[in-house]
Amino acid sequence: MLSRMKTALGAAALAAIVALGVAGCSAGSGEADGSAPKTTASPTASATPGAGAAGRIQDPDTESLSDAPAAGVVPSKIVIPSLDVSAGMQDLAIGAAGELDPPTNATDAGWYAKGVVPGAVGPAIIAGHIDSTTGPGVFLHLARLKEGDTVEVVLSNGDVQTWTVTGSRAALKTEFPTSDVYGTSPTPQLRLITCGGTFDASIGHYDQNTIVFADLTSTRKAA
Repeated sequence: MLSRMKTALGAAALAAIVALGVAGCSAGSGEADGSAPKTTASPTASATPGAGAAGRIQDPDTESLSDAPAAGVVPSKIVIPSLDVSAGMQDLAIGAAGELDPPTNATDAGWYAKGVVPGAVGPAIIAGHIDSTTGPGVFLHLARLKEGDTVEVVLSNGDVQTWTVTGSRAALKTEFPTSDVYGTSPTPQLRLITCGGTFDASIGHYDQNTIVFADLTSTRKAA
């Protein structure tokens, strides 16, 4: 089982990831096409991490909180009440093309398992499909989330984290906001990512990513 003590990803590898955001988060490689919901909102000041090195995923080894997840605890489920989402969580990794691979099915979300565990200091990354050949994806309506909405992350030890949305934005995959998404932060942060914009059938992908930013509000300990 993975520890919350994660090592930083090399700058070159991260640059490859963020160049396209999340690889194939919808409609590519056999996924269904369609139009994605759009958002033009920019993240609020509280949603944008403090100054940090773009191209580096934060290593929480030297930064901790008293209520941060214990070593070996990982996210197992995500619940978004306002979107009627309740989904399991897969471990995501960097694929051969240097991009963050999406979940293997459209109904699960996934977290970047070599990055920050949700609840530890820094930005934790959770990604999901927008759609598939069989129907809607888990993050079909991610762009509808607005400031003040809540997201719950259930951990493998039974603890339930409540996160509050602070902002969202849409970005062309060719102009992915590296520092806003992956830059270091002195507090626990959550980033939810899916595809968006317009589907380009010629390449089998959407042209944008939708990114939602959230702050940790509380943690309900398992009984």
